[in-house]
Amino acid sequence: MAPPVSTGRDAPGVAAAPAQGALRRTKARYRILGLLAVGTMINYLDRTVLGIAAPQLTKELGINAALMGLVFSAFSWSYVVAQIPGGVFLDRFGSKLTYFLSMTLWSLCTLVQGFVGSVGALFACRLGLGAAESPCFPTNSRVVATWFPQHERAFATGTYTVGEYIGLAFFSPFLFALMGAYGWRSLFYVVGGVGIVFGFVWWAFYREPHDHPAANRAELDYIEAGGGLARQEHKAEAATQEGKEAKGVKGAKGGFDWRMAGKLLRKRQLAGICLGQFAGNSTLVFFLTWFPTYLATERHMGWLKIGFFAIMPFIAASVGVMFGGTFSDWMLRRGVSANVARKLPIIAGLLLASSIILANFVESNVAVIAILSVAFFAQGMAALGWTLVSDIAPAGMLGLTGGIFNLAANLAGIITPLVVGMIVGATGSFVWALAFIGTIALVGAASYIFVVGDIKRIEL
Repeated sequence: MAPPVSTGRDAPGVAAAPAQGALRRTKARYRILGLLAVGTMINYLDRTVLGIAAPQLTKELGINAALMGLVFSAFSWSYVVAQIPGGVFLDRFGSKLTYFLSMTLWSLCTLVQGFVGSVGALFACRLGLGAAESPCFPTNSRVVATWFPQHERAFATGTYTVGEYIGLAFFSPFLFALMGAYGWRSLFYVVGGVGIVFGFVWWAFYREPHDHPAANRAELDYIEAGGGLARQEHKAEAATQEGKEAKGVKGAKGGFDWRMAGKLLRKRQLAGICLGQFAGNSTLVFFLTWFPTYLATERHMGWLKIGFFAIMPFIAASVGVMFGGTFSDWMLRRGVSANVARKLPIIAGLLLASSIILANFVESNVAVIAILSVAFFAQGMAALGWTLVSDIAPAGMLGLTGGIFNLAANLAGIITPLVVGMIVGATGSFVWALAFIGTIALVGAASYIFVVGDIKRIEL
């Protein structure tokens, strides 16, 4: 539900509305949020459908656990490398074109995976998928910062982030049934095709706030008064550009300066949330890659049972995302400091996510799924990192800041699948793999407690 209309008393810069005949605020920002949520759902279906296909695919292509870990991690190799170029591209060409190209290209890479006949071809497709997806979350963060006032950003971030989980939660039974009936290749045909179609839907319906036909003046004023960047970001970027051109700085028209990236990384706010997000992503990556294989090999479940049980942790994670975002915004609206409102759900979530280790000590499949559901719920609570990016990014550098953050955070996508694959290959068990995931979650909680410091916009 949208917050009440702000007045001059609670939203600086907005004049008090007259008692009679006030312009009713539109809700075009929620339409944009719907596009982000669907796009994010497709994004995660494309990157994780390999995890669903893995138990059947590995048998056909003759891939062992260690090699499969390498294939899983290939996505993040190119994803991480392309983060900063993707952020620079976003800052120069804007959200609409960046997201359209990213969506259609990554979906094409998914579709092609259905035709591979070797490990090398599969590896190449995963590299292409990672590179194509790299601008997605910086774009999400930029759109939220553009379209939403600060006190609604955690809700908005939680809403599109829930797409990471909700798609897998509700489509897993269908995907497992599809694989059982038509084989693992059919998964890539269907998921890739859907993404290509949605890319054109995004192009048709996305607009910036001042160009959106459904956004009236009252909504635009509300966004700007709440710290949204509907105009401010454009002005800041224009001023930065003008200053660069006046000084003759190389790359003034959207070029990348490594020195600026180094300055950002030396700020404790960004360094701390990068480490914390790495920890949260380690839990997420386990569920997106090795989870179906864990159920099939460690717990010896059949396809139908895996399809049913796989729903539970993803539903729990969806609830966790919405709870964490809503709780954070609720605290912020009631005067709680940004330090507490933003960091408390993340710290609590990371601490609770470490409970995944307990799955090693129970025999019942129901108990295991319950523990994993609690851990994934907690990881969902901690998925507010992108809200902090929009809170701390210097003016005009949201794309670059988001690219650095996503680069560091998604190192988990490289390290976690490889480590889990090596552990399972060496021991024939997931026991130490779960211990690794739980320990990393504790490290992330410590980073938010001791490293991040005050949540405030970085000044360079």
